[in-house]
Amino acid sequence: MLPDSDVVDGVVLGQASRKGLASILRAGAVVIDMSSSQPLRTRLLAQALNDAGKRFIDAPVSGGVKRAIQGTLAIMAGGETSVIEAQRPLLAHMGTTLTHVGPAGAGHAMKALNNYVSAAGLLATVEALQLGRQFGLDPAVMTDVFNSSTGKNNTTENKVKPFMLSAAFNSGFSLALMAKDLGIAMSLGRDIGRPMQLGEEVLQMWRKASAELGPGADHTEMYRWLAASGD
Repeated sequence: MLPDSDVVDGVVLGQASRKGLASILRAGAVVIDMSSSQPLRTRLLAQALNDAGKRFIDAPVSGGVKRAIQGTLAIMAGGETSVIEAQRPLLAHMGTTLTHVGPAGAGHAMKALNNYVSAAGLLATVEALQLGRQFGLDPAVMTDVFNSSTGKNNTTENKVKPFMLSAAFNSGFSLALMAKDLGIAMSLGRDIGRPMQLGEEVLQMWRKASAELGPGADHTEMYRWLAASGD
């Protein structure tokens, strides 16, 4: 699990000053990239490893710090079925759900798109809470209504009360990383000729919040940032 495709490529393919895993690992060895990487670059990396006699899986995760500690993450895997199935016992120590979503690169595409849906849902939730608060509604009561109605989502269920309304802002996932994952999703859309209009707007808001709050800000601080921008 590394920060981005640049770092992954450096570790796997090597750099001018050091060898990479591709030239060190034995023939048939499996590299599992559980980072949030760029799907099209992941395809190229998988091909490079295949050419070097190695195997590759991209298997990013979702679930946050709590589920990582519990070993109950959701894992979305891209690669050959036989290779993924051979690694299922290993991956089962980290997650309770392992879904084969397609060939190499598909796992990273799925992760980026999942985080886009998550980030858009968080932003919509926070905007609604801040508007309701200004109107005179209690955000805690609003959250209860969302969770018993069609507005229910991961943010309303797992983030609003423990991390936002409590002002803890310590979910363990940074706002900058969410912005990075959104950038991956939007870049993929542009690269394959399917840009996402709403997604681009969501990305710009997350990037602006990240720039103003700094690299250490938790992603749940979007609640605080939008409150300040509207007051």
